[in-house]
Amino acid sequence: MSKLYIVPTPIGNLEDITFRAIKVLKEVDCILAEDTRNSGKLLKHFEIGTHMQSHHMHNEHKTVEGLIKRLQSGETIALISDAGTPAISDPGFLLTRACVENNIEVECLPGATAFVPALVNSGLPNDKFVFEGFLPDKKGRQTRFLALADEVRTMIFYVSPHKLTKTLAEFVNYFGADRPVSVSRELSKLHEETVRGSSAEVLKHFENKPAKGEIVVVVGGKSIK
Repeated sequence: MSKLYIVPTPIGNLEDITFRAIKVLKEVDCILAEDTRNSGKLLKHFEIGTHMQSHHMHNEHKTVEGLIKRLQSGETIALISDAGTPAISDPGFLLTRACVENNIEVECLPGATAFVPALVNSGLPNDKFVFEGFLPDKKGRQTRFLALADEVRTMIFYVSPHKLTKTLAEFVNYFGADRPVSVSRELSKLHEETVRGSSAEVLKHFENKPAKGEIVVVVGGKSIK
């Protein structure tokens, strides 16, 4: 029976993959991977010999139609990203939407995604939150910050290491120097670290100690007085 499986992969520690994810990856007809070289290491570690092909942000617009035809013919396909859950700031949405539109079954397995442990680690309110992912690089960046300045829910951002101090300085500018911030990096890996404090304090920390690795930033919402 044709089906698209969305399969989360570890964000760092390979032990975080589920038994069910391994079973699905071994049984499907094909695995779509964001980077076949990176995913090849994961598959080799768990002795998964399933055929793999590339599916990433640069080719997904061109490949969706062909993949839908393969699924309609009865294939089962698993979609994975380099780390975490596909379609969360990674490729996957276009294919999932096309499957839904064509009445092809989609099943997303539960598993790793970076923003959940970062949110819980932060100590900031997590009953209501907004996931922003990566901010716009240039066009629309200021507009987005102005729109978020009055956001009362906890906010979650993905930030690349070389943009961290710039982004933290923007938090100080748009949200205020006292706004609580938590920066988690290298989650589940050997050098995992979470730095908490005001936006000004956290900015100073990373100005003195530049960050490396994968980074999730959690920012407290505007307090309601």
